[in-house]
Amino acid sequence: MDGNGRWASQRGLPRFEGHRRGVEALRRTITAAEELGIRFLTVYSFSSENWRRPVTEIAELMGLLRRFIRNDLADLHARNVRIRVIGVNDGLSPDIVALLDEAEKLTSANTGLTFVVAFNYGSRREIADAVRSIAGEIAAGRLDPADISEEMIAGRLDTAGIPDPDLVVRTSGEQRLSNFLLWQSSYSELVFSPVLWPDFGHDALIAAIDAYRVRDRRFGGLSAAIGGSR
Repeated sequence: MDGNGRWASQRGLPRFEGHRRGVEALRRTITAAEELGIRFLTVYSFSSENWRRPVTEIAELMGLLRRFIRNDLADLHARNVRIRVIGVNDGLSPDIVALLDEAEKLTSANTGLTFVVAFNYGSRREIADAVRSIAGEIAAGRLDPADISEEMIAGRLDTAGIPDPDLVVRTSGEQRLSNFLLWQSSYSELVFSPVLWPDFGHDALIAAIDAYRVRDRRFGGLSAAIGGSR
């Protein structure tokens, strides 16, 4: 979800207003995903690199998270949305950790849209943690290195139990992954939307999905159009 600051700057507004409007865009996108029958929606809400931003901006972002959970959690729960949080708790204040934990626990049995919040998340750290976990098992004599598989590594990532994304959308015209789901996005289709995140919503999501629908997903094989398979 990129472009909040640029959206505000273009309008002569403080960056906080861009982030606030970004929360409104998030609400619209969740609703659109439900209407379209999307089963999993993952948003990169705060990266492990975002701690490099000014202290005042970080405080504003944390405040927006607090308000979003307090104001929207009951409604999302009533809509049968399941919330899953990926990332680490390092550096987070206890009240933020408690709110994220509450959101997961309250909605854990819901069966509608799974809304995955990547918060204080970084994919390189995630992969390193998975490798460290496996190395510990080997050092303890509980695992033979020959038994390491892609499935084993995937099962130790933050996203264990969550399908790999079919489509990754980055807004604001930037064309990079920025440490987001690097392992999981190996065969994802990528759409780089020029829309700044505060303007994102149903129509922009439809446009991204339309772009996805015409892609020929080969997963390393040949095109189905010429008789190939995955």
